[in-house]
Amino acid sequence: MSDTRGGPRGWSAGRKGGLSRLRFTSLRLRLVVVFGLVALTAAVSASGIAYWLNREAVLTRAQDAVLRDFRQEMQNRAGALPVHPTQDELQRTAGQMASSSQSFSVLLVGQDARGKTVYGNSGGINGFSLEDVPKSLRTAVDRQQEISDTNKQPYHLYWQRVVDHGTPYLVAGTRVIGGGPTGYMAKSLEPEAKDLDSLAWSLGIATGLALIGAALLAQAAATTVLKPVHRLGVAARRLGEGKLDTRLRVSGTDELADLSRTFNNAAEALEKRVADMAARDDASRRFVADMSHELRTPLTAITAVTEVLEEELDADAGSMDPMIEPAVRLVVSETRRLNTLVENLMEVTRFDAGTARLVLDDVDVADQITACIDARAWLDAVELDAERGIHARLDPRRLDVILANLIGNALKHGGSPVRVSVREASDSVVIRVRDHGPGIPEDVLPHVFDRFYKASASRPRSEGSGLGLSIAMENAHIHGGEITAANSPEGGAVFTLRLPRDASELTEEPDGSSEKKDGNGSATQGKEGR
Repeated sequence: MSDTRGGPRGWSAGRKGGLSRLRFTSLRLRLVVVFGLVALTAAVSASGIAYWLNREAVLTRAQDAVLRDFRQEMQNRAGALPVHPTQDELQRTAGQMASSSQSFSVLLVGQDARGKTVYGNSGGINGFSLEDVPKSLRTAVDRQQEISDTNKQPYHLYWQRVVDHGTPYLVAGTRVIGGGPTGYMAKSLEPEAKDLDSLAWSLGIATGLALIGAALLAQAAATTVLKPVHRLGVAARRLGEGKLDTRLRVSGTDELADLSRTFNNAAEALEKRVADMAARDDASRRFVADMSHELRTPLTAITAVTEVLEEELDADAGSMDPMIEPAVRLVVSETRRLNTLVENLMEVTRFDAGTARLVLDDVDVADQITACIDARAWLDAVELDAERGIHARLDPRRLDVILANLIGNALKHGGSPVRVSVREASDSVVIRVRDHGPGIPEDVLPHVFDRFYKASASRPRSEGSGLGLSIAMENAHIHGGEITAANSPEGGAVFTLRLPRDASELTEEPDGSSEKKDGNGSATQGKEGR
């Protein structure tokens, strides 16, 4: 007999899985997932290859041993039977064949002397019968082959692996050469299947352990990589908070070390640049302050002279030459403007130097507004909507500066009448100044409180200095308040001043102590000239 093997039919189905695409925002989590996927792919691939190779080796080894024993039994025992055996002979021979070392079930099929088909069964696996043999295998076994130089036998041994009720079997069949019975064999492969299942579980456990190990290694690697990144983020936040002396400790020569060096170089350059700018800014502030103080002495003398000239202008006609009267009026006007500018510059330098202080007193807000309007002869142009009895603890002089700038700005650039209203909030006082002019252009609104800003670039020289609203905002800030500018839906601009009802907390020293009070209950501070 020659051994020509048929194609095997697999008894275990492969499984396929897919992972849906996930999006993560954590770099650490993404690193762990990537490491895990790489490890899982490598472990599954290695386990799959190992399982497949071991499976084929185990099944081939068991199959070859069974087929070799079956072929030997067919030659020795079935070949010794007569051409037309009886059923008893087939039954006895099948039992002898089944008692071999491989312990398989045997079915012998032959024809007795009367031409009747007789069967001999070893009695194993609930009676192995011809119906348990696949039809394709029976057809292949009964097919007679042509004799040729490459094929010396008319019949061959064929086998096939099948699954019956979840149990794998090896089924084989062949005919006795020269006449005799046809033999079929069935061998359970359950022990081999259990061995393969154990191998699969072992490989699965190994894959799981590899995945856990990869996750731990990924966590360690992520920590190693992300710790310098975290330190860089903390340093960047400290740098953003103004701590320009922040530096990173550099170790190693990798890319993260290069990044740390670059950060340190950038921080050092930024610190130097900021220090240079601060020095220039301090020099500019000192120059403005010194210039303002130096201007006050000659300006005082000039102001005294202009007051005399103004008295001459107001005297009876003929006291001054009509030819020089316009020039004198111009000198008086420009001297007043210069005096206001110097006072504003000195006030700005106090704010920039941080020397501006509050001198608090209990004031009636309505009385304070009335006094401001009356002192500047604005009673006919301003409407006041304020109830008496709204008290606040504020700096009266600074509140007068704020009101004068807001109302004066409304009268100068808006339209009469200017309406001033006062409302109480839970812990603050809200003062609104509204005019009836064309309003403020939208592109100007963000800049109305900027220093020296003027809405019309074609009129760089005007009666104002461009510092009034800026000084008003600084005085509001020193109270812990705020000023906002907007356009009213009914027309005109609206400036809203919000001040706290009590600004005492802002006058406390850093150690928590308050200023000393004078006899009138007002906070005593060093006097400020204005």
